[in-house]
Amino acid sequence: MFGLSDLVSLVISAFIIFPAVIFLRELGYMIFGLLFGAKNSRITLGSGPRIFKFGKLDVRKYYHLYSWFSYDELKVKSKFAYVILYASPIMVNVIVGLVINALIANGYITMYATFWDRFVFYAFFYVLFDAIPMKTVHGKPNNGMIIYQMIRYGKRTDYNPEPFLPSTSEAEKAYQKEMEKIITDNKSAKK
Repeated sequence: MFGLSDLVSLVISAFIIFPAVIFLRELGYMIFGLLFGAKNSRITLGSGPRIFKFGKLDVRKYYHLYSWFSYDELKVKSKFAYVILYASPIMVNVIVGLVINALIANGYITMYATFWDRFVFYAFFYVLFDAIPMKTVHGKPNNGMIIYQMIRYGKRTDYNPEPFLPSTSEAEKAYQKEMEKIITDNKSAKK
């Protein structure tokens, strides 16, 4: 039966664990993006109005729903660099999931076992849906499909020569335009 403790666990999972796992995923992109010379890189957590921006981290109001890594240009433009870049979130979640799972299994993490069990679950949840090559709901390839096509055909995708990691400059322009529209609409509604 779903009780109050389950509701608390659900809230913690949705607003703390899931965003933390998503952040780790995006951090994988950031680490390898920096290694391959990503210019103007940024991690954006969430959507909607910006809560704060701190260095390369941009946190939005709905931080628990959506996130992405963006950059303007990659200095190293080899097939290897793109495969590693798209594999990086998978690798980070696998490594973190295995380490935490090993710490739990060997008795090093005993407090808040449910929290850490769920953390490992969500880490591998992302790995599963990121590693198995498939197209997403919007018809875009996931990281597994991008990696597969890069290795098999030598190109990022079979129908789009552009990278699927968005440009930070373009994303910022779109965000500013969206916020201006919201402000204008709010002013119009108050009159």
